Amino acid sequence: MTDINVIILTTTLLGLAATIFLRGLYKILNKRTVLLATSAALVLASCGEKSPTEKSAGTERQKLTNFVDPFIGTADHGHTYPGATVPFGMVQLSPDNGISDWDWCSGYNYIDSVVVGFSHTHLSGTGIGDLCDVLLMPTNADVDFSKRIKSRDDYDFKSLYSHDKESASPGYYSVWLEDPKIQVELTATERAGFHKYTFDNASNPSVVLDLSYAVNWDRPTKTFIRIENDSTVSGYRFSKGWADDQRVFFHIQFSKPFTSFQAASDTLIQEKGQTEIESQAAKALFAFDLTEKEEVLVKVGISSASAEGAKNNLYAEIPAWDFAQVRQDAENKWEKELQKVKVNSQDKELKTIFYTALYHSQLAPVLHSDRDGMYKGANGEYIKAEGFDYYTTFSLWDTFRANNPLFTILQQDRVNDMIRSMLAFYKEHGLLPVWALSANETNTMTGYHAIPVIADAYLKGFRDYDVELAFEAMKASGMQDIRGVKFLKEYNYIPSDLEVEAVTKTLEYAYDDWCIAQVAKEMGKTEDYEYFMNRATSYRNIFDPVTGFMRGKMKDGSWRDPFDPKRSSHRVDTDYTEGNAWQHSWFVPHDVQGLINLFGSKERFITKLDSLFSESSEITGENVSVDISGLIGQYAHGNEPSHHIAYMYTYAGAPWKTQETIRDIMKKMYTTEPNGLCGNEDCGQMSAWYLFSAMGFYPVNPAEGVYVIGSPLFEATSIEVGAGKTFTVKAENVSKENKYIQEASLNGAAFNKTYITHQEVMAGGELVLKMGKEPNKAWATASESIPPSMSPSQL
Repeated sequence: MTDINVIILTTTLLGLAATIFLRGLYKILNKRTVLLATSAALVLASCGEKSPTEKSAGTERQKLTNFVDPFIGTADHGHTYPGATVPFGMVQLSPDNGISDWDWCSGYNYIDSVVVGFSHTHLSGTGIGDLCDVLLMPTNADVDFSKRIKSRDDYDFKSLYSHDKESASPGYYSVWLEDPKIQVELTATERAGFHKYTFDNASNPSVVLDLSYAVNWDRPTKTFIRIENDSTVSGYRFSKGWADDQRVFFHIQFSKPFTSFQAASDTLIQEKGQTEIESQAAKALFAFDLTEKEEVLVKVGISSASAEGAKNNLYAEIPAWDFAQVRQDAENKWEKELQKVKVNSQDKELKTIFYTALYHSQLAPVLHSDRDGMYKGANGEYIKAEGFDYYTTFSLWDTFRANNPLFTILQQDRVNDMIRSMLAFYKEHGLLPVWALSANETNTMTGYHAIPVIADAYLKGFRDYDVELAFEAMKASGMQDIRGVKFLKEYNYIPSDLEVEAVTKTLEYAYDDWCIAQVAKEMGKTEDYEYFMNRATSYRNIFDPVTGFMRGKMKDGSWRDPFDPKRSSHRVDTDYTEGNAWQHSWFVPHDVQGLINLFGSKERFITKLDSLFSESSEITGENVSVDISGLIGQYAHGNEPSHHIAYMYTYAGAPWKTQETIRDIMKKMYTTEPNGLCGNEDCGQMSAWYLFSAMGFYPVNPAEGVYVIGSPLFEATSIEVGAGKTFTVKAENVSKENKYIQEASLNGAAFNKTYITHQEVMAGGELVLKMGKEPNKAWATASESIPPSMSPSQL
């Protein structure tokens, strides 16, 4: 035996021993984290890796995809999916459990053990479900398409699976189907999915294409399947759900010819040999002649515009049958994005939470236009995006707060296209998107929060779009007569006896109007500036100085009674959106000083803030919103209205309380477990809060270009800010106990502000924060040190 063979054999035996040991340890501990370590070891061994690093140009760098766990957030109310996708990809190829309960909004929940198939579109962390289009499932069962499906129990091709034979990493998903004895592997490009099925049992092997698959929130309205030849299938699935008019065209290629096929129109079995099936719910089964452990590869291109577009997307993005290469390309795309932020820490758990959050923050919005620019527009017409990529799935009520501002740092090459997409939506629909899904306006949630996203981009210098059209669109949304705005224009607040969720709407419109005013000022539109600045003060009209809450006010000026600040309801008489007075009374991000003025002193303001975090977590009312989760007192981190609140201590001259509270939230509300998110991920916002907070700063006012400094988690965080520049936050002596800032410097000069501007971050450089175990209550508490607000101090 040669020396090299001895080395190979020794390495193999050592790897096997290590694997056996880890598997035994997993059985003892029954912890999925150990399983993931085992899976990582196996992947590294198969790729010839010796450590979670990769060599490049003679140097080594840490492979950050190893710190991403797509299963985080898949349990409880996180509503994330574990499947394969690339950054902002049109395709999200992921398993479907076949249940439509609320905690299966993404199609999957970690507590489940049954899979009915793998579809190509999914939502990440939303509070409403939809999509799950073009479902494929390998099987060897006898499938009866004439059965009417009432629940997942009726699917002949469903299968059990277990988490110890399931794995996921950026751009890849794998699971062992226990019933048919089939290994499923999935990967993806931007507009195409790639399946790999290995049949251990070669008897009766087949693949199901089910366009009838749906859950309670989505139903197909028209579907079509065309059998083009013995290895190619095309068609479409139109559906109605949360998105009122969703259209998905597809083009499918099999690596092996199928020997026969069976099709059905709804529950009517089609005649043998019929190659076109059009119905409300078409489906087909393709049979193969295979030997044991033989593979079938399936490539699927999708499009919102045409079957030809889906075909072109597929052939351009997956021209060959090299599954391993497509998987590697997907991983490389994720690695490139993750490398934009490097954290220095010996705590692998914290790094896993951080890089999984960075991964989740880049799953939405998603591409909606084909490679040639075609897409289905908000008006139902097929349109070409000229010179830009069109995006959809804008969860703006959530993401305007932190995720969109994060894009202005880490996704600078996409920001202009996202704004162009919103402006295209405006031209097609007449208003900016509120919550756009598959280029449909769902009108979900309150506010018109495309405005702060556009304002933030514009004021930071992103202007590769029609800026006059952008202001026209912002003003059109601000001057509409629907969703309570008509009453706002008449009363300068929204009366509770005229509009549901009146308090939340008044507060959110006040902020959005401030954003319009800032763009108007920058563009020299003085009259518009003055008008919207006046409306930005409307929040003052619903502040009750007696109770210290933002409170429902009737059209005659009287307060709504009775008043219970803990009350939350989905009934028509609620004044708050997915929350109560405790959570919503703080939403004045443009004028925190103005809110402090209303309290009469900084001390009273701080006392009220303290009460928010110490009050009993009891929620009262009928049909209490399930979105009120992640409670610390009445603070609800599981829903977005609370996300900026802990940073408000800083405006009142108590930055050490911000530092203390932020650390507490990060510790309690984020873990490496499948239930490691305390509420809906909401297309990246839950993760974006963590990312900013862990790095050490947060955009309390997302359109102001100012970040309030908190308490960083890592010894050093280096952020690529473009043009070859890096901005680094160093936290000297940082630890779990050392969470308080003692002193700071920026680029070597003493720094005594509790905020840093976007321009200072993008210029590159180094912010050094010296951390200690006890708060330095004298650091940066002077009036000139606090972040800016619309109003000056009146105290």
